[in-house]
Amino acid sequence: MVVKQLSVFLENKPNSLNKMLQVLTDNGINMSAFCIADSVDYGIVRFCVSCPETAYNILKENNYSVRITDVVCLEVPHEAGGLQKAIRIISENGINLEYMYAFADGGAAKVVIRSDSTERLIEIAQANNLILVEI
Repeated sequence: MVVKQLSVFLENKPNSLNKMLQVLTDNGINMSAFCIADSVDYGIVRFCVSCPETAYNILKENNYSVRITDVVCLEVPHEAGGLQKAIRIISENGINLEYMYAFADGGAAKVVIRSDSTERLIEIAQANNLILVEI
């Protein structure tokens, strides 16, 4: 199951993130997962929402540099070794992980993964009874 993730390029300066979040808030867009990667001059905010196309259009209309990317979200046990088991299966099947981020959700952890082959990652996950989820 493919999850659509938005990535927004922001200047690394005070209030940039707040302004983008305000645009989403004003339009009733709620994030279910996010991460921020930064450098000295800029950051990339990656996040998932229930209506990615709407969020994309709203951000574009407000002059943000935004794109939609396909990712996968796995549910793993929120315990020692839970993530490692899933990553071992993925790695042993030759899938390269470009990046990932996670969040706890009760007794489970949700892991958002961008790989070099989303379709192959889904096939491997399903063949090995890894739990794919929407977020």
